[in-house]
Amino acid sequence: MASKLLLIAVFVLDLIAFGLAVAAEQRRSTAKIVQDNEIQYNYCVYNSDIATGYGVGAFLFLMASQVLIMVASRCFCCGKALNPSGSRAWAVILFIVCWLFFLIAEICLLAGSVRNAYHTKYRTIFSEQPPSCETLRKGVFGAGAAFIFLTAIVNKFYYICYSNARENSFRPYGGGGEAGVGMGAYK
Repeated sequence: MASKLLLIAVFVLDLIAFGLAVAAEQRRSTAKIVQDNEIQYNYCVYNSDIATGYGVGAFLFLMASQVLIMVASRCFCCGKALNPSGSRAWAVILFIVCWLFFLIAEICLLAGSVRNAYHTKYRTIFSEQPPSCETLRKGVFGAGAAFIFLTAIVNKFYYICYSNARENSFRPYGGGGEAGVGMGAYK
């Protein structure tokens, strides 16, 4: 049976990561062009950079969640082999999908955090075109939040299927389901 304590801990980590990613999306940096009349140039002024911290926090909480699941399941490739069954087949499929969603979420969060932290530092003279105040495109942290949600669902199903397949692998000697002929009773 899957460990309920582990599933609850992973759920809490995923929930925190999701909340931080949504907060990062809502608090992305914005910029405005300011004119300096004394020196006669334009420059960009950015507001708070808190979304970068939220993005990095979501990145770390999602990574902790994934590490917990992979340690508990021995990353599916270490330990005793699982007997062929429907649970093992689903565990393999969900393992691959889980890692795919996890990598996409982490890439979105990392790229969003790096891009949100970038602020243009140049100035333009009044007669030139105004400076390009580059900011993070809307939806990057939102995509990360969506993939956090998908990762959270898939990694729990993966762990449950893995646990079921592992339970079925550890039958005592002579346990049901074997296709051989028992030879112990003959004298």
